[in-house]
Amino acid sequence: MSDVNNALYLLQNKTRRQILERLAREPHYPMQLSELIGVSQPAIVKHLKELEDGGMVSKTKVPSKKGGPPRTIYAVEKAMSVHIDIGPDLFRCEQRKLPTYGPMRLSTHLPPASIPIAESLSGRKKIAVAEGLAHMRSLASLLEELDAQRDALISLHQHVRQRVSAAVETDFESYEERSIIQSMVEANGERLDLTALVQQELMASGSPGEVLDALRSRLEKQIARRSGQVIAAPLNTELRWYLG
Repeated sequence: MSDVNNALYLLQNKTRRQILERLAREPHYPMQLSELIGVSQPAIVKHLKELEDGGMVSKTKVPSKKGGPPRTIYAVEKAMSVHIDIGPDLFRCEQRKLPTYGPMRLSTHLPPASIPIAESLSGRKKIAVAEGLAHMRSLASLLEELDAQRDALISLHQHVRQRVSAAVETDFESYEERSIIQSMVEANGERLDLTALVQQELMASGSPGEVLDALRSRLEKQIARRSGQVIAAPLNTELRWYLG
């Protein structure tokens, strides 16, 4: 199971989300989680096992304050972000690992307005609640601005994709051809194994070489026709890498 599929599977369950919300604040014992969430302890333990197997939480044995056997306490294991964007001509689903280094090293990647906050944290392991609230209000505002910019970029990406899809629908007759072209578009310029892609779409029918030749010809003619540019190239020219 891929990282993003694993994350979506684990997060789809409400109880597991509630467990993670509590563990994000501080480590908890299974009995604590059972009482706070209102779910039986065996069910909590089962969910914790799934979260642990999925790499989202870790467990530690700690001495009992009452002198009994050691108790198992759970904490969030890793920081990550899951992005899902869905709409017409839009499907993006990815998991991103958040950086783990300190505030000053982060500052080279931060917006200018947030750098003073990173500098104020340097060398300090604890800050007062009031100071933390002020910093978090500022960061929440900055995050809202970045989210608005991201939303606009995703929307622009969707507009580009819609226009590409309209041209693909007009210029390529078969479903297999359109599917191959859409896979190339979705690769965002990454180098693909085009022969393997064609073989997958053809389902053992047709010649991959002939299909690639036909697609190459149609793509280059499409560029010339729709952009007004003339393309001069030998017949054995590979598909342009900016097309996939």
